[in-house]
Amino acid sequence: MVKYEVIVTTANLAQATTTNNVFIKLVGTDGESKRTWLTSIKGTATFYLGAESNFSVSCPTSLGKLVLIEVDKKPLPLFPEDSWFPCKVKVKSPEGDIYNFPIYRWIADNEVHLFREGTALRIFDDNHHLGKYSREKELKQREQLYSWDVYKEGLPHCIKADNPLSLPCEVRFSFTKTTEFLYTASTGLTELKLKGLSDCEKNWSDIDGIRKVFCNKKNDISDYVQQHWTDDAFFGFQYLNAVNPLLIQRCTALPKNFPVTDDMVFLRGGSSLSEEMRKGNIFLCDYKRLDGVKANTINGKKQYLMAPLVLLHKTPDEKLMPIAIQLKQTPADDNPIFFPTDSEYDWLMAKIFVRSADFNEHQLNVHLLRTHLLAEVFAVSLLRNIPMVHPLYKLLIPHTRYTLQINYLARLVLISESGVFTQFAASGGEGMITILKRSLSSLTYSSLCMPEHIAERGLEGVPNFYYRDDGVKLWDITHRFVKGVLGHYYKTDAEVCQDSELQKWIQDIFEHGFLSQACTGIPQTFRTVAELVKFVTMVIFTCSGQHSAVNSGQYDYGGWMPNTPISLQRPPPTTKGTTSEVTMLQTLPDVNTTVQGMSTMWLLSKQSSDFVPLGQYPDEHFFEEVPCTMIKHYQGELEILSTVIKTRNKSLEVPYTYMDPVLVENSVAI
Repeated sequence: MVKYEVIVTTANLAQATTTNNVFIKLVGTDGESKRTWLTSIKGTATFYLGAESNFSVSCPTSLGKLVLIEVDKKPLPLFPEDSWFPCKVKVKSPEGDIYNFPIYRWIADNEVHLFREGTALRIFDDNHHLGKYSREKELKQREQLYSWDVYKEGLPHCIKADNPLSLPCEVRFSFTKTTEFLYTASTGLTELKLKGLSDCEKNWSDIDGIRKVFCNKKNDISDYVQQHWTDDAFFGFQYLNAVNPLLIQRCTALPKNFPVTDDMVFLRGGSSLSEEMRKGNIFLCDYKRLDGVKANTINGKKQYLMAPLVLLHKTPDEKLMPIAIQLKQTPADDNPIFFPTDSEYDWLMAKIFVRSADFNEHQLNVHLLRTHLLAEVFAVSLLRNIPMVHPLYKLLIPHTRYTLQINYLARLVLISESGVFTQFAASGGEGMITILKRSLSSLTYSSLCMPEHIAERGLEGVPNFYYRDDGVKLWDITHRFVKGVLGHYYKTDAEVCQDSELQKWIQDIFEHGFLSQACTGIPQTFRTVAELVKFVTMVIFTCSGQHSAVNSGQYDYGGWMPNTPISLQRPPPTTKGTTSEVTMLQTLPDVNTTVQGMSTMWLLSKQSSDFVPLGQYPDEHFFEEVPCTMIKHYQGELEILSTVIKTRNKSLEVPYTYMDPVLVENSVAI
């Protein structure tokens, strides 16, 4: 007889404990053990949360190289079936070899579950018949668990689920995450001391009223925003370092529908508009995706959503200053171009309409589509097509955590017919779908790859652009990590082409995420190692750094409502000299619209206590020396970047923290 030492670790998660009897079978290249009941002197504490328990499994002869384990559980008589979350099983063979079996999932039934040994294997490496069988069985089960669904025609597809509890156990929120999220969602208005205002459909009577509400919950940045929201320099600064740094681009020729001339604008430094464009000092923000969008009706009042064009000038002292604003796409006598030399409220109202347009462009295109919806596509395709033993699964599964449930909840409580966004945003309802469809049709692969997108927009040399500075470094660090890990498993381009599971993954993404639109530039197949590395880098960056950049500062920059109005309820001025503080207050959203927007941005900016920062992998999926070493090196590079960012921020009036790796979550989880 030979003995195998089996060490089972239960996750340190709420409700991870089981009182059921647990059984295991070891399966190797030369045979298999009997199904063995794992008993211990610990009794009911054997599989308690956080427990590591040792067992012995006896076999007549050696099983050879272990390929997989079979695990199942049965309830005790008179005891109910319960759920158990084992982390991993480690097995020491009689020959002294150590085998690791990552699990990291809920086992809620009494079915037999197969788990592969932790060495990463591509499909053409998996030569043992039992390995092939378990691989095929896993993917068949996954195809049933993770089905595609169409939320709205023309949008990326999503997971099919009837409610959050119908999602597979392993992708749901933890008990901690669920409790905190529900508490924050249900008490947001109360926590912000806005409860009594949520039903008030009146206009704000003065700015002080907004200020008193806002003062209930502010931070250093939101306080700065409240003090500087009317400043032109801060207006320009937000295009670089607030939550929507994706729209601004260098302007080399004015659009034909934006007839600004030299005699209209005053440029510091005395140069002409054409000369400043030649020098690369003129920038354009064009909200053309919003043109003609049907605006919402809120509290029985028609709302207004413009599609502005904004011209900005980089001044000699390296500030980005707005110099002209046109609020509609088509030039006309009733569509004046506004300038800083206009009256105080004419210019301020023009900027307010731009900031409201920016809120809607940001929320639907930059935030919802380009991070949340794409992250869901990446996750569902991974779970449908890539088995746990595959190196790509091991690399990407940490970046899918909680994404499927947070997106389901977004569809349920934010963008559904009765959702907060639908009820209270200018683009809620029909306009929302229009904008999302336009955004997807204009999305390109290069725009998802940060260094390329920065170059395409001509922004490499713009000063004080911390989103770019930190983001490009984060991209490069991640690219080196991905290249190292995938390069370890794929030595040649031919091996990439040969991996049918990889090809199915990208085909699913192309079809269900980008609706088979070749014009996006999204690859339909992988032909080289370099193509694979670039795409996987984009996936990780989108789900982590990019999402943090466009999500984490929502309350910082939107908590003070006049800086980011969720909606506006009067049309823009058609002639100059007709605006005042009174008309501004009548244009800003009603009290209830304001506070609903504030509480939602508060919720979406709030970090949960089980947050996992980028590069940290509490779930061990890699066990080979090379990828484990690369993970440590990746963590070291991220730590250095974090130190660099923190050092720089000490000297900034408005620190930029959204790409600091210690504050970037591994996945789209909020």
